[in-house]
Amino acid sequence: MRLGVLDVGSNTVHLLVVDAHPGARPIPAASHRSVLRVMRYLEPDGSIGADGVEAILTAVGDAVRVARESGIDELLAFATSAIREAANGEAVLARVTAETGVELQVLSGADEARITFLAVRRWYGWSAERILLFDIGGGSLEIANGIDEIPDVARSLPLGAGRSTIAFLPDDPPTPEQVQRLRDHAASVLRPALEEFARLPKPSHVVGSSKTIRSLARLAGWTEEGVGPDERSILRRKGLDDWIPRLARIPADARPALPGITADRTFQIVAGAVVLSEAMRAFGVNELEVSPWALREGLILRRLDRMA
Repeated sequence: MRLGVLDVGSNTVHLLVVDAHPGARPIPAASHRSVLRVMRYLEPDGSIGADGVEAILTAVGDAVRVARESGIDELLAFATSAIREAANGEAVLARVTAETGVELQVLSGADEARITFLAVRRWYGWSAERILLFDIGGGSLEIANGIDEIPDVARSLPLGAGRSTIAFLPDDPPTPEQVQRLRDHAASVLRPALEEFARLPKPSHVVGSSKTIRSLARLAGWTEEGVGPDERSILRRKGLDDWIPRLARIPADARPALPGITADRTFQIVAGAVVLSEAMRAFGVNELEVSPWALREGLILRRLDRMA
């Protein structure tokens, strides 16, 4: 069947169309992305402003048009932290349904972590044994640890790259003091979560997923030969920390000239790098491997499992 997965996130509205059936890997057939950066539309009361709601409606409508043109059999549409936590989230969901015909499933933070973990487990297989996963979105940081397809612990923390940029890095480029305040904040938010993970055995494999981490790996990491024709992307904390002060001195409009930094991530890449650095430091991780599969692939796999 041809499946469409529509991800209404904090930074983008992204449609992925794949050809899929149980027992086979999903084959990408089409993709459509609209950059929103919903966090910039937040009002003081935590609601999404009128311009932000209109931007969401336009982006979802455009994605639905592409999905129909691609001949999908089913659309899996979901929303993450931006709408989940907005004061007017329910009203936004109702307008999306009324004006586009799409009913968005709102995923909890723990659901995001569990579904992304499923995708990573399938990508790396059982030989990876116990996996520790970091996934940085626009609104939240997901962390999961487990040895099976369902993680033993899955947590979502309010440390997304977009959220952290708005709250702690208002200047462009940010000042060293702003970057340090974000470091201190991230460390304080991560500290309570460590207790749950400390009871688990040490992971055999540490993985990062999401566009933010892939971008940082292209900038500060390297590639190694992998199984088959694909290369493995590796990122060390030392390389990341070496890049953060340099990255923070470059204005956002100039960062896309760097390897891996795309226009849709340029405004929040510094915050994403700081949050990832602090997460790796808190968990004692010196190196991670980057997964090409994440939340959207996890939703596809879960749907195929239910078909089977």
